[in-house]
Amino acid sequence: MRRPAVAWWGVVSRGAGRIGRPRSPRGPRPSTHSLRTKLTLINVVLLALGITIATGVSLFGLRHYLLQNIDSELTMSRNGLQRTELTVSQIESLSSLATIVEHISPRRPGAGMLPAPDSVFVLVDAQRRPINFAGVVVTERQRALARAVTDPTALSQEGGVRDVTVDGDPYRVVGARLSDGSTVLMSTSTKAVQRSLFLAFKFDAAIGGLLLVLLALITLMGANRTLRPLGDMVETATAIAEGDLTRRVPGRRDPVTEIEQLRLALNAMLQQVESAYVTRERSETQLRRFVADASHELRTPLSAIRGYLQLYEKGMLGEPAERTRALARMTGEADRMGRLVDELLTLARLDQRPVLRLRPVDLSRLVRDAADDLRAQQPDRPLDVAAAGSMLVRADESGLRQVIGNLLANIRTHTPADAPVRVELDRSGEGLVRLCVTDDGPGMTHEDADRIFDRFFRAGGGGAGSGLGMAIVHAVVRSHGGDVAIRTAPGAGLAVTVTLPR
Repeated sequence: MRRPAVAWWGVVSRGAGRIGRPRSPRGPRPSTHSLRTKLTLINVVLLALGITIATGVSLFGLRHYLLQNIDSELTMSRNGLQRTELTVSQIESLSSLATIVEHISPRRPGAGMLPAPDSVFVLVDAQRRPINFAGVVVTERQRALARAVTDPTALSQEGGVRDVTVDGDPYRVVGARLSDGSTVLMSTSTKAVQRSLFLAFKFDAAIGGLLLVLLALITLMGANRTLRPLGDMVETATAIAEGDLTRRVPGRRDPVTEIEQLRLALNAMLQQVESAYVTRERSETQLRRFVADASHELRTPLSAIRGYLQLYEKGMLGEPAERTRALARMTGEADRMGRLVDELLTLARLDQRPVLRLRPVDLSRLVRDAADDLRAQQPDRPLDVAAAGSMLVRADESGLRQVIGNLLANIRTHTPADAPVRVELDRSGEGLVRLCVTDDGPGMTHEDADRIFDRFFRAGGGGAGSGLGMAIVHAVVRSHGGDVAIRTAPGAGLAVTVTLPR
């Protein structure tokens, strides 16, 4: 019985002495509502929740372990005492049990025996009254223990351990019933357990607080680095809003996949916005130039007609020959104005992408018909046509006639009458039909060649024609899903290649 008693009385004090005194945690409190702060708060809250749960579980386990040690020591002492089946008188008469008395009972002051500071032992009779034992007078703390246990007999019969409060201090108590009906109450203070739990809580709180502060700092730094591309996006959007459409979101080293995808998508969108803006500006510029050119082209015949009419009204065309010449001039200017209006209407309809009347058309026949028209208009011009056989395409016949006619009319207008012309029609290996119209005229500069399909454009800034023929060629070919390309140089003539799907 002696060794277990010593173990139960010393285990708590030895275990409690190994626990240190930590510092109290301190952490920054966020004051903003940015995405970085929200991410930091979420991480800190999650870690705090995890630390709280872990601390609670560990403290509960530590308390259970310490109380189990105390309970096991008390239970071993009670069982050892009950197995002896001794009475109080027998215990007092047996000198061999002096060691038990020495360890389980407090002595009077000055008797030379020091009681254990965290345990209380008391003997009570059947009426719950504490009695003297082995000549030792009952102390106040023993009386308080006896009062705290309401039913010692039931406690000894249950064989369990109870929590009681003795003079304001918590104790764990067991009861051992002797053969003569008296009961021995043995208790151990759990104040050391509570002190150990409090020290462990302070230690865990200090470490947890330090971890929270470190996590907050690391999260802020990581968020600043990860979300820095978002700041670049804000700067780019601000620059674009101020008019710099060429700005793009720069890339970063080791980018985050999602943010890199957002950056690429945003740059692609900005490229589309810039292209749309440039296209709109170009379209507005072309529209303004188109309106100005159309006004200029229409003003010239109208001015001529108005001038002859004013001469007629003022009687300045007295001779019949003069009136006939004026009438012929007005008729010519009216025809010119009518052709210009017809070409403008054609371009306007093509801009609206009308539904074409597609049907099989023999392109070779159209080429030969246009060549015959050119021979009739300019019999002395050398003309070579390579369009033998049948070449069927699915297209709008009137549109293709206009394309071929405009190409030859462009040659007739802008090249000398003796400049050779060659018209070739063949099949391409990719299911395409290629029409090439080549002349040996003066050719064009690269600057003029880049604008050859612009409306009202004339090479060299002048010349005959309305400047709409090549624009109509380009619009009609594109409406059929084809393409137009040119090859020219000053003094090397002009070659126009039209490609159409078969």
